[in-house]
Parts: sequence; C-alpha cells; structure tokens
Amino acid sequence: MRYRGREVNRAEIDGIRRMIAEHPGVSRWKFSRQLCELWQWKQPNGALRDMVCRGLLLALERAGEIQLPPVRRSVRNYLADRGALRARPRLVLPDMQPVCGAVRDLRSAIEFHQVRRTPQEALFNSLLEQYHYLGYQQPVGEQLKYLVTIRGQAVACLAWSSAPRHLGCRDRFIGWDPPTRRRNIHLIAYNTRFLILPWVVEVPHLASHLLSRMAARISADWERMYAHPLYLLETFIDPGRFRGTCYRAANWVVVGRTTGRGKDDLTHRPNRPVKEVLVYPLDRRFRELLRAGA
Repeated sequence: MRYRGREVNRAEIDGIRRMIAEHPGVSRWKFSRQLCELWQWKQPNGALRDMVCRGLLLALERAGEIQLPPVRRSVRNYLADRGALRARPRLVLPDMQPVCGAVRDLRSAIEFHQVRRTPQEALFNSLLEQYHYLGYQQPVGEQLKYLVTIRGQAVACLAWSSAPRHLGCRDRFIGWDPPTRRRNIHLIAYNTRFLILPWVVEVPHLASHLLSRMAARISADWERMYAHPLYLLETFIDPGRFRGTCYRAANWVVVGRTTGRGKDDLTHRPNRPVKEVLVYPLDRRFRELLRAGA
C-alpha cells in the first residue's frame, strides 16, 4: 500500500499485526506514536508524523489488513469535519489611526512580527476576519502568520501555509516528477492571505515593498520553526477581482492558471473560479534544489 508518499510492504503490515497482538490494551494514539518511533517516521523538525500514521492505520483496517484496538474515546476533528461550524475569531478592536507617507520615509519604522503561537495571534485572526474579503480560515500543516506594523500601528497581515500538493502549472514550471514532488513539496510555501488594512492611507508601493521584505526573511523564519528552508513561494490571484499588480511589481512570475477544480473533484469539470498562479523563487537554483533526490 502507498499512503501519503510512503510505501508499506507486506513485512511491515505483518509487523504491525504483531505489535497489536503484543500490546492489546494500548490506545490507538499511543500505538501510532510507537509505530512512528519504530519506523523513525518524523517531520523535518523532528516531530512524529502521528496524524499521518493514524490515517495509514485506519486505511489498513478498512482494507481488512489489520484490526485496531477499540476506540477509547471519540474526539471530534473540526478540521476534517466539513459539516462542523467552526467558531469565528473573536472581535479584537485595533488602533485605527491613519497611516500615510512615502515608503522611503517609513522604511525604518516598518516591522514584521511573526505572531503564530503568540498573544498577538488573536488580533491577526480578527483583522483577517473583519477586513479580508475571504475572511479568516484556519490553515493546516506548516504555517506562519505575520502582522506588519508602522510605529506600532498594525498596517498589514500576511498568512503563509503548506503548498497544495497538486498544481499542474507550478509542477511543470519546476519540472519535477510525482515522487520528487511528494518528497519536496514542504520546501514551498503558499501565501494564503495578504491584507493591507483600510486605515493605511496614501502609502504608494507599500504592498510590493512588504512582499519584497517578506521574501527576504521567510525562509530563515520557516527554518527556525520547522527545521527546513523554503526555495519557492506561490499564491493564487482571482483575475475577476484583482490584477496582482503588487505581486508583479515585486517580481513574482505568472506560471499559469488553475483548472478550477478542487482537490476532491470527481467530475473533471470546473466548479470554482479559475485563478492565476504566481511564484517567487527564493534561490536562483530553486529547480535544482526542489528536484534534489530525484
């Protein structure tokens, strides 16, 4: 069986059966962690791939290969349950003092704050919920959140997360094959939200300036958090709403368009707006680095 890029052979499945038989009272949570330790199945930052391992075990059970221990308690997974109504970020009132001026005069006062897992994360989430046309959406996988301030006044939000696994025009631009993509997809970050707050008045070229500053620091920040660098950034633009001018001014490159189909599509027909795909290489050798190990 292949699951999330990992081949599981017959000997390993037999080994899982033996482990279950030898530890009949162990919980599914503990068992999956023990299996990760045995296989040394870890993320680049050293954390166990616990959730992925549990998905594999469930897939093996559904295929009739193993019999897992009984469920001890049911924990609702709100990220996986599409029918669940997630609580929206609570309202946090920011300082809305107008900010204006030229970027060259404000440059030294612009500060980037990585706010994930900090007290300022609630403000970041609330700003996206209130002022971004798509609202706030809980990201999954690896992620960073940046609150940009000028003299302490919030002026922008940038959210980054793990890149989509399949994206035809991007994959052709890189030139990697499916096994290499599965192995190295974590080396790309996806800009899910970019918001300039409405009280920023008459600061020409601020958006492209922030994107350039962001590109200069995000790989080092990502490596501190997740123990691996980034070599490429990507984002989607809805051409029916935006031209992507600030991305183009910051030297992002259009590599194509999406198909307009979601990742779980079974109809092979567009069912959502087609987006332009823009990318920004963080290293001139990005293709070589992303195709490493092929």
